Amino acid sequence: MKNDVTRRFAVSSLALGAGLAVMGASLPLPAQAMTQARAKTLVDALVADINAVIASGKSEQAMYVEFERIFKRYADVPTIARYALGVDSRRATPAQMGAFTTVFQRYISVKYGRRFREFIGGQIEVQEARAVNNFYEVKSVAILRGQAPFEVTFLVSDRSGKDLFFNLFIEGINMLLTERTEIGAMLDRRGGDIDAMITDLRAAT
Repeated sequence: MKNDVTRRFAVSSLALGAGLAVMGASLPLPAQAMTQARAKTLVDALVADINAVIASGKSEQAMYVEFERIFKRYADVPTIARYALGVDSRRATPAQMGAFTTVFQRYISVKYGRRFREFIGGQIEVQEARAVNNFYEVKSVAILRGQAPFEVTFLVSDRSGKDLFFNLFIEGINMLLTERTEIGAMLDRRGGDIDAMITDLRAAT
């Protein structure tokens, strides 16, 4: 168990990049390579939807429903879920992986929906996109009332066959690494029982 925990939590930014490169290399290349313009177009649409939700005046629960719709539409959910589960994804059955991906989608939508709700009264503005290895980094700025602006960065790829974001940084906090740590901790509390962890994750949403 100790070795499993160490392997799961000792993930550096370098290891993340290497892992994504290997994961990307294992998938078929799309017919047309992604471009900087396409990456920015995706995030422009994503940010427009987020801004519309935070300006909608809807109830908290209604906003979470909208954020889940946005996450499902614009994010590479299977890739994010598999990375969050880490090495344990290799032993998960297809049924467990499917159940985890479904509940993880709701969990992440609520978690980051709460963060985006803090932006009410402000907005996110897309700035620029640039190529980084085999994906694109699209930077934006959150402009909030009474606070200094800060960066919100999306990493975008078409390795799934569609233009989707697979990671998100808010004020430098890495979503993939954060969720891998959180899910790993939940799994460790359950002694590695994936089904029990999924039940806990469902209850948390």
